[in-house]
Amino acid sequence: MDHASPQPTTALPYGTPETPRVAVRGEARLEVDPEIAHLSITVSARGSDRRTALEDLTRRNAQVLDLVKSYGQAVEKLETGAFAITPQLTAKGRHERVHAYHGRVHLSVTVSDFTALGELSTRLADLELTQVIGPTWALRPDSPAHAEARRQAVREAVQRAREYAGALDARLTALVELADLDSENANQPYPVAYAAAPRSAGYGGAPQAAPALDLEPQRQTVYAQVNARFTMSPPQL
Repeated sequence: MDHASPQPTTALPYGTPETPRVAVRGEARLEVDPEIAHLSITVSARGSDRRTALEDLTRRNAQVLDLVKSYGQAVEKLETGAFAITPQLTAKGRHERVHAYHGRVHLSVTVSDFTALGELSTRLADLELTQVIGPTWALRPDSPAHAEARRQAVREAVQRAREYAGALDARLTALVELADLDSENANQPYPVAYAAAPRSAGYGGAPQAAPALDLEPQRQTVYAQVNARFTMSPPQL
């Protein structure tokens, strides 16, 4: 004996007169202090031959690494990115001849102790042929600020739906759908670049120490948005 299979039911997108639906959007925007700061560092070297350029680049890269590591737990992360050694050809002549070699190493530093950030930035920029770009202020991906923004967005959606239902002398009965839209840091960073020239000796032949830069952390905007659909009791029209 064959049994007829049940036909799939299609959800009604707009509800029914007995069970109307209300769709709302909840938003939240928080202003919070940054948790970390990023510095982008480029170490350069130039030499008439490949070995000289590599030796200078290796020495300067070691100086940067030693300086950053000397700050201990104030530095949360230190990473080496791209490395390049590029021959520079003479501009004139029929034959290709190497005039010089240019070398570069890119590093990224994440700092969590802002009291050391200004001093570290200027000390890095004071090194030979070292460029520092930053700081770029940010929150950690698992920052509690993101979760708080999402909670506030959901609460606003529920409140807004209740107000719509209340305007019709109705009440919310159930949540049908809660859709999370993209949550992102709306602040655009404005990094500052410091290009360090070779240091000149001060009075008595000793290099002058660069003063620590006074940096004010940039507040971060955390934004969250959700779409929510509810069912409500029949309105009193």
